[in-house]
Amino acid sequence: MTRLAIGLLWLLHFLPLGVIAAFGNGLGRLLFWLIPERRRITRINLEKCFPHMDPRARERLARAHFRAVTRSIVEHGLLWWAPEARIRRLIRVECLEHLHALRDVPLIVFVPHFVGLDASGTRLALERDAVAIYSGQKNAQFNRLFAHGRGRFGNQRQVSRQEGVRAAIRSMLREKRPLFYLPDQDYGPRDALFVPFFGVPAATVPGLSRIAKLTGAKVLPCITRMLPGGAGYVVRLEPPWENFPSGDLYADTKRMNEYIERQVLAMPEQYLWMHKRFKTRPPGEAGFY
Repeated sequence: MTRLAIGLLWLLHFLPLGVIAAFGNGLGRLLFWLIPERRRITRINLEKCFPHMDPRARERLARAHFRAVTRSIVEHGLLWWAPEARIRRLIRVECLEHLHALRDVPLIVFVPHFVGLDASGTRLALERDAVAIYSGQKNAQFNRLFAHGRGRFGNQRQVSRQEGVRAAIRSMLREKRPLFYLPDQDYGPRDALFVPFFGVPAATVPGLSRIAKLTGAKVLPCITRMLPGGAGYVVRLEPPWENFPSGDLYADTKRMNEYIERQVLAMPEQYLWMHKRFKTRPPGEAGFY
């Protein structure tokens, strides 16, 4: 089954993006009904974060999210096998000057979990050699493909979560690589702070503030938007944050979550609602899932 799926992705990547996107959207409609557990998690997350939204609107948002996630998965074939010229054409970068202006200082590229995050990693690999921390895939063949896709351009350094953040920081400082950092998931209670995310206490790692303080790094936010149909993706690099870190770990982590909230409101269907973002609860509070 895995080989068939990989073969399908390889065949699809030869087609125009509009055709691939239509296939992904159609498959997403089907998977909304075929994956009840992820459907349930998505609905719970949306209800917690948008309690005042009309239930019918939340349901439409949940279905749109499945389409966006599935489309992004299908379009990974482009990230894994498309030639450089096509990657540059399909994934545009706005405000690239922010990345180039910070070549001689430690840098964290802060990338929240939107569906286009791998597209940003592939496109930015054409500009800079970076280091990133990734969780391994359960399927060994897909794990190898993701590693191939993330490392096919330039000389990218990939650090497993088991190696830990220290290995990434060493590479960041010794080799002057930007750190491609994704801190906005629930990694359990260890080292986490309960910081509001859309008003819900969420176990949040304060690593963005800690690493910035330890290394003296600038924080450069990076948001990727998946565009409709065959229009591709836009990677937007924002100016580096001022007065960060502030010296207040909780305030810095709250600032991070509030920034993500603003980006979510601009394209709510593209944030990763399938993830159990509220899996870890404060002591004495019942679980959501």
